[in-house]
Amino acid sequence: MKRNIILIIFIAVISHACGQVLPGAYQTHEYLPLLQGKQIGIVANPSSVINNTHLVDSLLSLNINITKVFAPEHGFRGKAEAGDHIEDGKDAKTGLDIISLYGNNRKPNKEQLIGIDLMIFDLQGVGTRFFTYISTLKYMMEACAENNIPLIVLDRPNPNAHYVDGPIMQKEYESFVGLMPIPIVYGMTDGELAQMINGEHWNTKNCELLIIPIQNYSHQTSYELPIKPSPNLPNYKSTYLYPTLCLFEGTKASIGRGTDFPFQVIGFPEYSNKDFQFTPHSIPGVSAHPKFKDQVCNGLDLRKLYPSIEDKPYQLNIQWWIDIYESYPDKEDFFIPFFEKLAGTQALRQQIEKGLSEEAIRASWQQDLEDFKLKREQYLLYD
Repeated sequence: MKRNIILIIFIAVISHACGQVLPGAYQTHEYLPLLQGKQIGIVANPSSVINNTHLVDSLLSLNINITKVFAPEHGFRGKAEAGDHIEDGKDAKTGLDIISLYGNNRKPNKEQLIGIDLMIFDLQGVGTRFFTYISTLKYMMEACAENNIPLIVLDRPNPNAHYVDGPIMQKEYESFVGLMPIPIVYGMTDGELAQMINGEHWNTKNCELLIIPIQNYSHQTSYELPIKPSPNLPNYKSTYLYPTLCLFEGTKASIGRGTDFPFQVIGFPEYSNKDFQFTPHSIPGVSAHPKFKDQVCNGLDLRKLYPSIEDKPYQLNIQWWIDIYESYPDKEDFFIPFFEKLAGTQALRQQIEKGLSEEAIRASWQQDLEDFKLKREQYLLYD
């Protein structure tokens, strides 16, 4: 055990000295003493790692008493695709009980928290309101507050933390892909957002919260995620494009699920531009039933927009929403109700249908964004 502790601390010290970005999980000297002699619950998935070792496996090797693992969308070991119902069970590797937070209940109940002295949250997000890990964070904070369980957030970099954009979610469109009145891209890490959840009293009771911060990091840091945050976000290009392209999940257009480049293309069979084509296929565990399965789609190849990780977007691309809608042959059939949940408002769909320009649509949410940014400032941990 001592050898493992020494190795982890040594790696953290060397990485810090070299100026490398160190997620909160790597700051073991900050939180290991808090875990000793306690029964620990942990919210984790495949992105919850210290170097190449899963956080759960690392903590168990250090004789930390983990009693339960709480699994978000995609599951603890990442075997489920988006939207798949996840069952409770046991982890084959460790024998630990796995409680699904993407099954019958998305907020842990009192019975599931019995015996837990301290909860850890360590998930890799991508900084968008509809990425469900932050909904899991909000619900877990609420459950911990109701059961007097402190929560430690092991903070991780947000690849889209460098900007804030999009409409603020309206209360009537609240769902698991939008639980908080924040814009589509909110420019905060999970630790910062957790502080905002408490500070703005978005839960009925505040959670006792400790953030283990990222070292050598700012909101402008270019950070390529070492592990996919979900099965259909395979690289930095997909994480940069995700905030804009995810809204097409609420339409009849494909964003490349069922290909080797999901969230990096847009298209449908009748699209007029035939310079680029792709054909979605069933990929079990990633996209078993993609839109336009086995059909040739014409569309846009967006991969070339980001030749390096430094070539970041600094706003949502509203023009793509407009252009794809205008190119779709049956406009009355283009949107599905899920679009409003993703957008967090009915206004965006109406604006696109009415033919408003990109400039007019963007202007319509600017005052709300300015108000949000003022609130956001007091919760930031990084420049």
